[in-house]
Amino acid sequence: MKTLLGGKGANLAEMASIGLSVPPGLTISTEACQEYQLNGKKLPEGLWEEILEGLETVEKDMGAFLGDPSKPLLLSVRSGAAVSFCCMNI
Repeated sequence: MKTLLGGKGANLAEMASIGLSVPPGLTISTEACQEYQLNGKKLPEGLWEEILEGLETVEKDMGAFLGDPSKPLLLSVRSGAAVSFCCMNI
């Protein structure tokens, strides 16, 4: 799993699978990041929709919403991977 998710993503998935309390979130696979880098920094087909779907799930779980001034959702974007979206412009 570590190969597909990277170290942080795999560790979070493992903690959640053994029942530890892990905040809601989403992880983009290292494969998707590699494809992004190899295809001229263009998102793989369908990935943006998956990200939006994951974000919607996090918003519902947290009861907070990205861009909502009365109930703002605060996100932490983490990457230490050799292959990542670190230079992505959306």
